[in-house]
Amino acid sequence: MTHQPSSRSLILVPAVITLAVTLVRLIGELNRWSPVLFNREGGGGGALVGIVWLVPVFGVYFALKLDRAGLGPASRGRALGLAVAGLATSIVLSGAVFRLQLSPVVLIVLANLAIALGAVVAYRGWPALGRVDLAYGLAARIPVAVLMLIAMNADWGTHYELGPPGFPPMGVFAKWLCIGLLPQLVLWIGFTVIVGGLFGSLAVLVAGRRATAPVPSGAAA
Repeated sequence: MTHQPSSRSLILVPAVITLAVTLVRLIGELNRWSPVLFNREGGGGGALVGIVWLVPVFGVYFALKLDRAGLGPASRGRALGLAVAGLATSIVLSGAVFRLQLSPVVLIVLANLAIALGAVVAYRGWPALGRVDLAYGLAARIPVAVLMLIAMNADWGTHYELGPPGFPPMGVFAKWLCIGLLPQLVLWIGFTVIVGGLFGSLAVLVAGRRATAPVPSGAAA
């Protein structure tokens, strides 16, 4: 009988690794280390040390684990197709939102909704992977949301307390709700479901094709 891993068991080690990267990122920013690795600008500026880069890696890891445990997608092609559709949905809707002449706060809310809708589309292609990506996203992003509230109160000068350009002045708690809690628990978790689903589905599709590839004549002893 094939052992079916739980979401908790699958995400435990990745969550610990992710928390470690978050802490290294914080230490690097507090000590003003290289901005290439630890960018302190709003949004992080694509710094090389960041948990965003772990999403595709762990997406593949989760997907292969699930597939080997007999929890693969009903259709590998459909799973990949809906992951791509989810990504496209998020890009198109986000692009439409940012073309509107709206206040930064409203834009943030609508952009989060756009990513969430894309995640719903991607999730439908492979629900088992979607659940694990969702659990991992929560484990990865809740600590960041808490860290952002602390950073905003302490005024550390890190990217964790900065809003996008043009973001209006407001109280710490309201600011945290808008650029901390909401994006961490909606936008970034949606991103995790979409990108994790995309790379994971692609990985099992490639693995499945390799497993079924014909063996060249003479290759077997």
